[in-house]
Amino acid sequence: MRPILSYIIWFSQRTGSTLLCQALASTGIAGKPQEWLHDPETFDLCKMYKVDTPAAVQKTLWELGTTSNGVFGLKLSMSEPHHTRMLDQFRQFPSCPPHPQCRAAVWEAAFPHCQHLFMTRRNKVRLAVSWWKAITSGEWHRKAGEPARAAAVQDAYRFEAIAHLVLEASLREAAIQEFLTEGGIVPLTIVYEDFIADYAGTVQRVLDFLGVSPPEPFKIAPPLYDKLADEVSETWVQRFRRACQKGWKNIVW
Repeated sequence: MRPILSYIIWFSQRTGSTLLCQALASTGIAGKPQEWLHDPETFDLCKMYKVDTPAAVQKTLWELGTTSNGVFGLKLSMSEPHHTRMLDQFRQFPSCPPHPQCRAAVWEAAFPHCQHLFMTRRNKVRLAVSWWKAITSGEWHRKAGEPARAAAVQDAYRFEAIAHLVLEASLREAAIQEFLTEGGIVPLTIVYEDFIADYAGTVQRVLDFLGVSPPEPFKIAPPLYDKLADEVSETWVQRFRRACQKGWKNIVW
């Protein structure tokens, strides 16, 4: 099924992208956004989907990510060489001209009427702490109402690791912004802190941005996941904040 509308959710880790994807998929009218292009082993979509041609890859992607009303969704984080290799494969899709063109135009050719969402988080320290805690604990998400299933990580604090993740998140967002600017794209920006404060309102904003009208009556499903931040997270945040500013004359936070 060729989509009548496509959208890409650009994200860095720990910005609420999985929660948003679940919320949009639950509506039944906003595509089925997942990391359909995530293949860190081979960067080869034919191998990933066990098909022989780029045309079959495109068809498979459309089938996986499209709801019955013709809306296709996926999410992707910016990294190299992954993004460049994805674009090279998109250029082999039947709908894509093979000659060089700006990256946004390749996305538009691969995924019809492509819209772009950008997920960010204002507090990059809390983002990095959440990211490192997920790495060390193995618990990336917890369904609402379920008990914690991760190992204790009180002693897993590492300043260098958190500092690296602050920088990596910032660079990922910078790379996404370069892509959007290159294509003259003004995305719908979803800020994690605002999303958590107004979950239903944020989901409705996305539907409005996409121009998707839900049937009446319509109710947005409650969040599928619980928040993972806890006392350990807060301890790490404050420890990192103090360490970063040790010896500073003017403390900024």
